[in-house]
Amino acid sequence: MSEKKLAIIATKGTLDWGYPPFILASTAAALGYQVQIFFTFYGLQLLKKNIKVKVSPLGNPGMPMPMGMDKWFPVLGTAIPGMESIMTMMMKSKMKKKGVASLEELRSMCQELEVKMIACQMTVDLFDLSTSEFISDVEYGGAATFFEFAGESDICLFI
Repeated sequence: MSEKKLAIIATKGTLDWGYPPFILASTAAALGYQVQIFFTFYGLQLLKKNIKVKVSPLGNPGMPMPMGMDKWFPVLGTAIPGMESIMTMMMKSKMKKKGVASLEELRSMCQELEVKMIACQMTVDLFDLSTSEFISDVEYGGAATFFEFAGESDICLFI
């Protein structure tokens, strides 16, 4: 039987949306899957040497709020300047207390497990990003590059 394959498309560039592609990819790779992640649009933030992403509580009504804030603090209040930074700080603190790995740690684990990470060249060009901003083992390619692998994958996820 041939090696199973997992293809992931990562499009989000926030702290909370950064976890799923790295957790799923590292788990699958540890289970023996061949894994590729195609990072496009805001997902490219996850490939930067220095990941500086925040939680985006606005437009995320399912996000559990601390101190029962979801009962008394209006969702629109999360748009107040500085709230995104406060929520990010609170989330990172909670993750640290619970022993949750950082995005950088999960990404390193993916690298160690030989997960192939592809940055969408079109998006890199669109946003005038420099390849020097990204970690070293990133490959660059377009959708056709990713489809070569995704077309043969057993599982394909859009995150």
